Amino acid sequence: FFLFFNPFDNLVCILLGISLTVWFTLLLVFIIVPAIFGVSFGIRRLYMKTLLKLFEWATLRIERGAKENNHHLYKPYSNAIIAKEPTSLEEEINEIRRSGSNRELNSAPEFEMSDIFYFARRGVASIMDDEVTKRFSAEELESWNLLTRSNNNFHYISLRLTVLWGLGLLIRYGLLLPLRVTLAFTGVGLLVFLTCVIGLLPNGRLKNVLSQKVHLMCYRICVRALTAIITYHDSENKPKNGGLCVANHTSPIDVIILASDGCYAMVGQIHGGLMGVIQRSMVKACPHIWFERSEVKDRHLVAKRLSDHVEDKSKLPILIFPEGTCINNTSVMMFKKGSFEIDATVYPVAIKYDPRFGDAFWNSSKFGMVNYLLRMMSSWAIVCSVWYLPPMSREEGEDAVQFANRVKAAIARQGGLVDLLWDGGLKRGKVKDTFKEEQQKLYSKMLVGTQEDRSRS
Repeated sequence: FFLFFNPFDNLVCILLGISLTVWFTLLLVFIIVPAIFGVSFGIRRLYMKTLLKLFEWATLRIERGAKENNHHLYKPYSNAIIAKEPTSLEEEINEIRRSGSNRELNSAPEFEMSDIFYFARRGVASIMDDEVTKRFSAEELESWNLLTRSNNNFHYISLRLTVLWGLGLLIRYGLLLPLRVTLAFTGVGLLVFLTCVIGLLPNGRLKNVLSQKVHLMCYRICVRALTAIITYHDSENKPKNGGLCVANHTSPIDVIILASDGCYAMVGQIHGGLMGVIQRSMVKACPHIWFERSEVKDRHLVAKRLSDHVEDKSKLPILIFPEGTCINNTSVMMFKKGSFEIDATVYPVAIKYDPRFGDAFWNSSKFGMVNYLLRMMSSWAIVCSVWYLPPMSREEGEDAVQFANRVKAAIARQGGLVDLLWDGGLKRGKVKDTFKEEQQKLYSKMLVGTQEDRSRS
C-alpha cells in the first residue's frame, strides 16, 4: 500500500501544533502560574487604562458628531425623575384640602372627595418614577463603551468610530472569549479534581491548609477568566473564622470576587448537573453548607445548621447574600432577617462594579446562566471595588430586623448605593397586602384619631 501525504496538510498540522503549544504556554506562564502564587504583572490594569482612553475618545466623538448633525443627546436619569420632599400623609392631605376647600381645617374630620387626589398623585408618581422595578434592569450608561449594549446616543458618526467598534468586536469574540472559556474550564476542572483528591485525606490541619490553597488558586484562575480587575480596601477587616460575611448581591460572580481574596464556607441549595458536581466535590474538602430543596424553607433547620457552623471557631466564615436576589448594583434592598438572628459576629462587605467595562448584573428573568456567562466573557472586563467594613454585633435591645437594617445601611453608605426598604422578592412577586393596609391604616388613623382627640377635649 502506498500512502500519499499532502505537504499542505502536514504544514497545517505543524502550524496548528505550534499555535496550540504557544497558546497553552502563554496561559501557563502569564495567567495560571501567577494565579497559583497570587501575583499580578499589572497587564490587566494597563489594559483598563487603555480602554478608558478609548471610551473617552468615543464619547467625545459622539458628542461632537451629535452637534454637527443636530442630534439630541440622550442623558439617562441618574437621580429621581420627580422631586420628592419628606412629608407625611396628613400634611399632604391637609395641603390639598387647604387649596381646594373653603371649609375650616379645624372642623370635624370627615372624608372629602379631594383626598382621592393624594392617593392618585402618589400612584402616578410611583409609576413614573418606580424606584423598585428599575433596580432589576441594567444600569444606563452616559458614555458608550463600544459594546453591543451601547447607549441611545450611538448613530453612525464616522468611519473611524465604526472601524474601531468592529475591531473591538473581533478582539472580544475572536481573542478574549476563547481565552476566557479556556481559563474557566481550567479553573473549574482543577477545582473539581483537586478537591476530590483532598477529600481523601483525613480531617486535620494539613487538609484544611491544602483545601484553602486549592480554593484560592482555582478562584483566582476563574477571576482571570473574566479579566476581573478588583481593588480590595481595608483588608484588616476581612472576615474571620466563626463569623458571618454579609454582602450586597449583584451577580453569581460575587462569590468568585470575594473567594479569590479569602476562603469562605458557602451556603446554598443542592443543584443537579455541573453545579451539583462542583458542590459535591467542594464539600469533600471543606465544610460548606448545602440544603436539599425540601429543607430550604425550614427556617429552624437552616438557622440550626448555620449556628452549629459558627460555633466552631476552626471553621471558615459563612458567606451570605441576605437580599436573596440580584440587584443591578445601584442600590441595596431589604436584607432577610434569618441570618441576623444567629448569635455571631457579622462582617459587612460592600461590592461596587464599574458598568463602563461590562455589566455584571444578572437579570435572571431575561437571561439563563449560560447566556449570562457568555455575555460576561465577551465584555471588555469586570472592574469592581470591594470594601471590608469593621465587624458588627447585635446591640442590646436590638432585634434581628433592626440589626439587618443597620448592616444594610453601612454597606450602602460605603458602596455609594441607594438604601431601599423594599423586598427584592418584588422582582417576581406582587406587593404584599400589608403595604396597602398600612396606607389605609394611616389614613384611617388621621380621621379617627383626630376625632378621638376632639371628643376628649
